[in-house]
Amino acid sequence: MDVMPLLLLVAGSATIAAAARRTPVPAPLLLVAAGLVISYVPGVPEYTLDPHVVLPLILPPLLYTAATDSSYLDLRAQLRPVALLSVGYVLFATFAVGWAAYLIVPGLPLTAALVLGAVVAPPDAVAATAVARRVGLPSRVTTILQGESLVNDATAITAYRVALAAAVGEGATWAGGIAEFLVAAIGGIGFGLVLMAPIHWLRTHLKEALLQNTLSLLIPFVAYAAAEQVHASGVLAVVTVALYLGHRAWQVDFATRLQEEAVWKMVAFVLESAVFALIGLQLRVIIEGLGEYEGGPAAGYAVAVFLVVVASRFVWVYPATFLPRLLSKRIREREDNPTWKGPFVIAWAGMRGVVSLAIAFSIPLTMHGGEPFPERNLILFLTFTTVIGTLVLQGLTLPPLIRLLKLPGRDAQAETLAEANAQAQASRAAERRLDELLSDEHNALPGPLADRLRAVLERRRNAVWERLGQVNPLTGESVDETYRRLAREMIGAERSVFVKLRDGRYIDDEMLRTLLRRLDLEEAAAYREAA
Repeated sequence: MDVMPLLLLVAGSATIAAAARRTPVPAPLLLVAAGLVISYVPGVPEYTLDPHVVLPLILPPLLYTAATDSSYLDLRAQLRPVALLSVGYVLFATFAVGWAAYLIVPGLPLTAALVLGAVVAPPDAVAATAVARRVGLPSRVTTILQGESLVNDATAITAYRVALAAAVGEGATWAGGIAEFLVAAIGGIGFGLVLMAPIHWLRTHLKEALLQNTLSLLIPFVAYAAAEQVHASGVLAVVTVALYLGHRAWQVDFATRLQEEAVWKMVAFVLESAVFALIGLQLRVIIEGLGEYEGGPAAGYAVAVFLVVVASRFVWVYPATFLPRLLSKRIREREDNPTWKGPFVIAWAGMRGVVSLAIAFSIPLTMHGGEPFPERNLILFLTFTTVIGTLVLQGLTLPPLIRLLKLPGRDAQAETLAEANAQAQASRAAERRLDELLSDEHNALPGPLADRLRAVLERRRNAVWERLGQVNPLTGESVDETYRRLAREMIGAERSVFVKLRDGRYIDDEMLRTLLRRLDLEEAAAYREAA
């Protein structure tokens, strides 16, 4: 097996994603653009999206890391809009795009057109999360987009299977399709509910962070594969388990949490970078398979399908936002009435991604009777152009659109004040507990060490309040930022001495690693990355 193409893909996409951080262009767009260009460079290997790789091996870890970073409580609070988008909109888009394609493309059977509709229906989980992170959307909008992207793949994959069964002549019916959808949804959630408690118990009872993180890397694959084995939704199984584990992450020891955060950040960065590069790299494969449509009316079909995809989201989002409020007095009493701006951003943030392409590539070459699948290459082309069109057009215009609409972002001052109040309550509880412990003769400590514990607690309590105070007029730093910088400089000086002692053979490498780890933990405590 030649691994060089894979290594080139990972290394190249990571390099481009890193470079994108120094530009105003979001990394997904730069990666897609680079993939489009590189696909025609002589000597570049042909990268074909294999659905047997993308769906079971790439989608689960991306869903898992997105779900563990999400808030179960926030998603529960926004359950209605999330469900209306992740289920209702995907089914609506399947029929709207399918019917439009049936009318637009001569000779395209309705069943094959519905396959196309199901393929391009779900907005992409990776794209939604990347955009929400980059542009600083209001928290409610971010929660709705993330919740939609976590669940909609399950709806789309099920809709695709039903439409495909009808297209290839397996005699699918509406009743059968609804039954399959319910089995997939209930089965996927059920598998997640069955798995989540035992997995969490195992995570909390393993004593080594290394073993716990090895288990963490296996969880999304196990949950997905177990559910798919019985034709349940692997997507919903992964999301259910991940939301539960993320909600209870505080019950895992600190070493596991620190290591797990670093591991999953790396995994998500590598996979997201490779996924967007792969999207661009499909251009040559798609064009070469276009056949009779190359240079013909395919471009017109692509524009028409893209416009239907974009318009159908607006057609769904506004009624789904305002009709429940008109029909339900309870909703009007419990929720603020939204303006038109939030739904507009949600409607515009419907970028498609790698899942749509992976599903499209899984369309079989032939049907049951042996005839070629109708217009398969054209469906692949229309899927590709829709994905590229939404990523480029909507991805590039979403940040300026949000600035133009002047949507209120997150209130940093209010969040810092809430954090300070929470820290003050926690500090008072810690002081009471410390006094209780020190009153027991079994916990006797010399005065300086007891004072050190109190000083650390005081420092942690004051640090948040100091962020609300004045900044240094010379450096622009808050007191908290200056403290962290000076602490890092002191630790850096200690680290240099330890390295010199090792180089002079006064201490060995094992002792150096022990000392450096101690400094690393102190630096982690002194310096908190603003995120």
